Amino acid sequence: MKDVTQIDPVSLRTLATAVRLGTFEATARELHVTPSAVSQRIKALETHVGRVLVHRVKPLEATEAGHVLVRLAAQTELLEREAVAELLEGEDPGEDDPFAAVPIAVNADALYTWLVDALVEVQSAHRVTFEIVREDQSRTTERLRRGDVMAAVTSDPRPVPGCRVVRLGSMRYRAVATPAWVAAHLPDGASAAALGRVPLIAFDRNDTQQHDFLRKVTRRHLTPPVTWIPSVGEFDNAVRRGMGWGMIPEVQVRADLDAGRLVEIVPGRHTDVPLFWQHWRLESPLMADLTSAITGAARGWLS
Repeated sequence: MKDVTQIDPVSLRTLATAVRLGTFEATARELHVTPSAVSQRIKALETHVGRVLVHRVKPLEATEAGHVLVRLAAQTELLEREAVAELLEGEDPGEDDPFAAVPIAVNADALYTWLVDALVEVQSAHRVTFEIVREDQSRTTERLRRGDVMAAVTSDPRPVPGCRVVRLGSMRYRAVATPAWVAAHLPDGASAAALGRVPLIAFDRNDTQQHDFLRKVTRRHLTPPVTWIPSVGEFDNAVRRGMGWGMIPEVQVRADLDAGRLVEIVPGRHTDVPLFWQHWRLESPLMADLTSAITGAARGWLS
């Protein structure tokens, strides 16, 4: 078996940068080398590990083996930064001291409600920045598996290799609309025939919540007209202004339901989406504090 130990850290960083930026030219500019040097470093790394690491298309695409090493590069960088921070503990950080960068994949509703509270808490204790990658909760683990992110809020309880999983709770969604919309579009109730004709609102084409709800309550595959609104705030606004019905977290509509400003299109029926926090299995104080903050912030919003 080929010995793939002693991976060159410069080549590893070059690979990760190339995959992130998508071209040798952009990588060369960031690393202050020539595109030829970038290509040679990656070729040397491929020779060392005995695997093709990138598909040389535009933008560059990491192979399965390449994603493994991109993940290693990010893990190595985070641990190096934390080791330096520990060595300098007690000293005031200088303006030029680097920040750790932590990419996170998260669904839109968690981002809109409780996630930022957790990030603010972590930034008060660590010199860190975040890159938030918005993705449907059913697809965030793929970002984690590819090495695009270090952690993810996901509906998938199955751990990605090399990751830990923490259950956060469940987000309950209600199918709601305005009373006037229901009176106009569902005067005889939410039959399967009626629900197949009336307009609904969905976040984007990865959002299957509304269609899943329809299958749940009608046991049929319906194809009603859809308006796509990829903004949580404007999605809610569209429902409240009578553009159609949509699934909104219960915590955001409870007061409106109690006051009669919104009503359930199928009273008593709801959808619970379990959420989990998956993160790289690193003995990292930053990751430990981030996990603690995420679980604490989620607790107030999830059942």
